[in-house]
Amino acid sequence: MPRPLHDLLTAHRLTPAQRRIASYLADHAADAAALTSAELAQYAEVSQPSVTRFVALLGFDGYGEFRRYLREAPTEPPAESGNKFQAAIDADLRTLKALRSQLADETRLRTIAAALMAGEPLIVAGYRVSAAQAASFAYLARKIHPDVRLVTDAGSVFGDALRHAHRRGAGVMVLFALPRYPRESAEALTQARALGLRTLLITDRPVSVLTPFADDVLGAGVASEFVFDSHAAVVSLSVALVEAMADAAGALARQRLEGFEDYAADQGLFLAE
Repeated sequence: MPRPLHDLLTAHRLTPAQRRIASYLADHAADAAALTSAELAQYAEVSQPSVTRFVALLGFDGYGEFRRYLREAPTEPPAESGNKFQAAIDADLRTLKALRSQLADETRLRTIAAALMAGEPLIVAGYRVSAAQAASFAYLARKIHPDVRLVTDAGSVFGDALRHAHRRGAGVMVLFALPRYPRESAEALTQARALGLRTLLITDRPVSVLTPFADDVLGAGVASEFVFDSHAAVVSLSVALVEAMADAAGALARQRLEGFEDYAADQGLFLAE
């Protein structure tokens, strides 16, 4: 019996355009078996070459073979009921549950957090979609770490910032790299290692094309039900890492947090609730 359609669609890392095709197929598998590749492209609102690349990624020799598969394959429904937005939340819950199990042993997270607190300055980097996660982590880490430097520029600008931080005593770089992995991420890890810095990669899985470039890896899954990934578990992992850093800093972290609260009250930074 052919592999169920749901299993086939979730076994590959898909581009946004390919996810639109997969989403349409998941909802209209029976109808899709009668469509030409041009018609499937039209209904999924993608280009016909996107359909061709999608079919090749799934391992079919051509669209004709893929259409025969659609006529024969079982369309195993997801375990959870609900609309596609609820299904995406269910996927996030699965990644969070996996992260919860991973953190049952907190030793490694705390060891890494202590190393981050010991390094000054601390470099945090990320590119493309990962830049937002890097910025969020850096913002929180600055509340307890004396010198956090966020770098989201690539190329020579990154090289300048990295070398300046290294001259100031930096010994660790944290890099966020989530799918799709930018080429700049591998280049940044390589440059940091060349200077003798220890590299921490925060990504979506423990083994990827980037992990050989990193000394330490922390991973949290991403949910791929929508056209773009949801990084809910990565956010939780980032906040957990900052919490472990605060624990490692002890009284110093409390002093910095209290100092910020005094400053915020004095400046009226936040609206009264």
